[in-house]
Amino acid sequence: MAEPGPGLQRLLVMPEDGASSVVALIDAATEHLRLKQFKLQSETIEQALLRARERGVTVQVMLNPHTSGGLRCNDEAFAWLQSRGMAVRWTSESFPVTHEKSLVVDRRQALIASFNLADKYFTETRDFGVVTEERAAVDQVIAGFEADWTRSFFEPDLGTGLVWSSFHSRGQMARLVDAATRTLWIQHPKLVDAVILDRIIAAKERGVKVRFLCGGKHGISDWDIYDTFASLRLMRRFGVKVRRQKHLKLHAKLILVDGAFAQTGSMNIDRSAFDLRRELGIETDAPQVVKRLQATFDFDWRRSKAYRAPDPLDPSLHEHGELTPDPHFVHD
Repeated sequence: MAEPGPGLQRLLVMPEDGASSVVALIDAATEHLRLKQFKLQSETIEQALLRARERGVTVQVMLNPHTSGGLRCNDEAFAWLQSRGMAVRWTSESFPVTHEKSLVVDRRQALIASFNLADKYFTETRDFGVVTEERAAVDQVIAGFEADWTRSFFEPDLGTGLVWSSFHSRGQMARLVDAATRTLWIQHPKLVDAVILDRIIAAKERGVKVRFLCGGKHGISDWDIYDTFASLRLMRRFGVKVRRQKHLKLHAKLILVDGAFAQTGSMNIDRSAFDLRRELGIETDAPQVVKRLQATFDFDWRRSKAYRAPDPLDPSLHEHGELTPDPHFVHD
């Protein structure tokens, strides 16, 4: 893991920090903004980008054209940005979905987030974003952006603390889980990967205290229900403590190890996130970031209830105690 250094990283927590925390980043730009986003549906963010453009900042935006289910969430934003003179492109065709959520301000700082730039994720969901000023990390986010912008090959340096898909993200996540010696706290909405499931259970078997905070069925697609429910049931069988979060919609992707280091970003624990999509996460041991992540996880854990996932093959039980279904909130 790359050493971030004191003061070089800080954490954004949604919904507490809200859209204003992202607007502040955009408003700080003096030369260049590079935005790569799965979903842009916020007039507040769009207006901040326009203000940057009007004060002479070069604004480049890449938007994912459609979800895995075919929904085109960004057509309106694409047309709006283009009509106001901003450079906007669809993300690289090398990936069926670009799920990355990143923003680079000048060459000074980069935001690597789990949240989309859409109003729902500023007000209703638990999400995280790390703002880093560590130069190697910022330069690599820029390199990844430019490669996708120009449709060229990009091979990341895995020593910068960034976690890229589709490269070695499964191995990096597995390494992080394997490193746990005392505690392993995981806050993820779905679990659709046997390798990571095996690593979590192995951590429990070697004496690590494991907590898994899920969102139940809410936002899980029909094709991911089977693996997610089965994985949650298997973990409970091996003694992992599983709870369901309901006071906020769970969209965060967080792994906390021994209260000392963490990983967050765009990728779910999901085969397609590891193997097919463009995703970006970040590892951190910055004390101020880890401390706030711990406090937020603890806050959410205390407000959650023990959860026994239903039989994935019995749909009649799947809706019990769930939040009201939201067709526009799906973990892609």
